[in-house]
Formats: sequence, structure tokens, C-alpha cells
Amino acid sequence: MTKRRLIILVFFIASFAMNGLQAGEKIKVLVADGPQRAHKYQETTPALIRLLEDASRFEVDHSHSSLESVEDGSYRPDFSDYDVVVMNEGFGAADWPEATQRDFEDYMANGGGMVSVHAANNCWPDWKEYNKMTGIGGWSGRNEMSGPYLYINDDGEIVRDTSPGRGGSHGPQHEFEIVVRDQEHPIMKGLPPTFMHGPDELYDRLRGPAENVTILATAYSSEDKKGTGRHEPALMTITYGEGRIFHTILGHHVAQIEEGSFVTTFLRGTEWAATGDVTIPVPADFPN
Repeated sequence: MTKRRLIILVFFIASFAMNGLQAGEKIKVLVADGPQRAHKYQETTPALIRLLEDASRFEVDHSHSSLESVEDGSYRPDFSDYDVVVMNEGFGAADWPEATQRDFEDYMANGGGMVSVHAANNCWPDWKEYNKMTGIGGWSGRNEMSGPYLYINDDGEIVRDTSPGRGGSHGPQHEFEIVVRDQEHPIMKGLPPTFMHGPDELYDRLRGPAENVTILATAYSSEDKKGTGRHEPALMTITYGEGRIFHTILGHHVAQIEEGSFVTTFLRGTEWAATGDVTIPVPADFPN
């Protein structure tokens, strides 16, 4: 073995070790859901699990926060068993027990991974630390007290708008263009500069702490579709302590989850949240 190949091999092995994984070891994923009022988690959770398992990069468990388990305090997954937690919670989800909230905060602050899928930014407006993890969110009474609106203006500048108003809205489902804003980020590297997604809900007017957020891609919320006339964040990353979060507004239901634009960005975002790196390739026919 030449010296150069030995260096490459050592670097490859070290990169897995730094991420807490041995070479070839699967990423351990926990998909978390619970009762909610606006989305059919009973159908979307299995769809998310199928995507992860079919990718062969992941080993997946499921955790359901029933009303009984959150009310009696027995809902307390061991987050430390996992490299990343995929949040498929949503509007109206019951608050996790305080001890479970603290467990999750510690897990994330100490280097855990999280993926916020679609309506996972709708829940828990009073859980301050969770709102820092999602960066921005909507509904559930969010308003200017929740933090600024976050979007990109026509000049490509990030705007944190503190004007009053509700947090969270969307027009009718429709197809829309995703514009990549950070082509060098590991999740986005190799994706085309623009691609189509939908029909799906294009979330807009999202607001929150908006701290430590990197906007990876935006979608234009057209006024013709009852939107804001702004370039709204569609894909984001957030840091929370040593933890990494991938936040996607896409994926309202199974049909949207199974679109190529969602599949590739979700899988690559989940891998990045778990490891800080991306090895899952962009399909040659993306987003088909």
C-alpha cells in the first residue's frame, strides 16, 4: 500500500470514528410521532421508515408518544441509543413530559442529530429549546412574540423580520420550484441549482428564534397561490450546542414523501444530521 493510499484509508476510518460510527456501521434512527390534528402520522411514519430502510444506510426504530404515556410521564425514549431522531410530530401534539424534554435537550446539546419533517415545526410553541432546534415554525398560536419571520429577499439577502403577525400559513397544494442557496453544503452538493417539487404545501410566514440557521434552499411563495410574495426557507440546517438539525418543510403526506425531490434531500439530510457528512449519492435522474 502506498503512503498516499494509507493516508486516505486512515482519513476515511477517522471520519467514521469522529461521527461515532465504525466503517460500514449503519446509522441508528428513531422516528418519533404522536397524535396530532392536521396530519395522518399513521400513514406518513411508515412511509418515512420505508425510505430509510430501503436506503440500507440506516437501522430504524419507531417511538410513539401516546396521550396516556405523555400524561403519566412514562414516555421516555433513550435518545442516547440513536444517532439521529426524525421528528414526525405535528400540530396539536401533546407536550412531552418535562423529564423527556430535558433528556432530548441534553441529547442534542451533546452532539445528537434531529430531522424536522414538515409539520414537526407546528408543535410545542412553549418548549423554548425545541423552538431553537427547529429555528422557525408556525401555527399553534405563534406570533411576533415567537421571534422574527425568516426569508430571503429578491437581492438574496437573509431577512429577519420582526413585524407583527401570525406564524405559519400556506396556500393550496401546488408544484413549486426549489432554489438551492448553499450549493457547497454536504446535503446540497451535487444537486441541480433549481428543481421542482410538489404538488405540496409551501409553508410560509414561519417565525421563531431563527438562531444558528443556514438556509440551504428556498421556494417562492407566490401571491397567486395565497402566499407572501417572498422566497421562503424550504430546507435548512440548525445547530444546537454540538447537535445538528436538518429541517425540511416538504412532505405533507405519503405522495409528497415519495417524490424524488423529498426522498433524496431527506435521506441526505438525515445522514448529515447523524454524522456531519453525506455519502448518499444524488441519483442521475434527480428529482425523478
